[in-house]
Amino acid sequence: MSSSSVLYDHPGPRARLRSHVLGVVFAVGLVALLWWIYSKFDAAGQWESSLWTPFTEAKTWTQFILPGLQATLEAAAVGMVLSLAFGLLFAVGRLSEHWWISVPAGAIVEFFRAVPLLLMIFFIFYGVPFLIQGPVPAFWAVVIGLTLYNGSVLAEAFRAGIRSLPGGQSEAAYAIGMRKSQVMQLILMPQAARAMLPIIVSQLVVLLKDTALGYIVAYPELLQRGVNDLAANYGNILAAAMVVAVIYIVINSLLTALAGWLDRRTGTRGARSAKRPRLAATAGSAPEGGTTATNPQG
Repeated sequence: MSSSSVLYDHPGPRARLRSHVLGVVFAVGLVALLWWIYSKFDAAGQWESSLWTPFTEAKTWTQFILPGLQATLEAAAVGMVLSLAFGLLFAVGRLSEHWWISVPAGAIVEFFRAVPLLLMIFFIFYGVPFLIQGPVPAFWAVVIGLTLYNGSVLAEAFRAGIRSLPGGQSEAAYAIGMRKSQVMQLILMPQAARAMLPIIVSQLVVLLKDTALGYIVAYPELLQRGVNDLAANYGNILAAAMVVAVIYIVINSLLTALAGWLDRRTGTRGARSAKRPRLAATAGSAPEGGTTATNPQG
């Protein structure tokens, strides 16, 4: 039998030539688009050195960009931890066999997934003080909003990951006397987290970018300090936005790379742990012919 898949036909000479031509046309079109954007900005004077000079000064970074970056990372870090905990808790709640747990958990998750995050942050900062008779710090308004929204999305991701696992694993665990909490904690959750790692990382990247919505409550995050406040002092809003965009891209790329490293590391460990029982079984199996080795001294 041929090793090639019957669902895929290798391209012939004409198909390869057509693919190369389309690739060249796309590259030329992309270069032309970038050149058009550059020329329009140049005609508007956005590439003048006076607009970019502030980024060569230390005070621009120490007074605007770095404090904003620190505030962004603080809110994102706390929001990530709380969102993961929220997602795990409500994923387990939605999978509960008791309706009085699964129904409220499902209602909470669906509600916070449906409410826009900007509106949620706005309500926490301006509406909750009427309920608690006290102010809500901008930091916690942003973090709580991020937690409720992203945690609800992660809850669905965890639930989908658990549902995708073979049911025989749970049955085998119950057969040896494990409780449901042990099955969920030791068997299902670790596998679901690894299976849904790309979705989890994507949502954490979204969470990091959503910290920019803190401007609605004057939280001094990277967009507020590095674009709005900086441009108000130097009049270079486009240059500031480009620099901040590069910073966001670098941070999100590092987060994605970290997730890929964790995925490869856990995959390597899983392959090693799965290989050991096979080697042990092979070493203990009878040789071909149906006879087993005997003790020469026996």
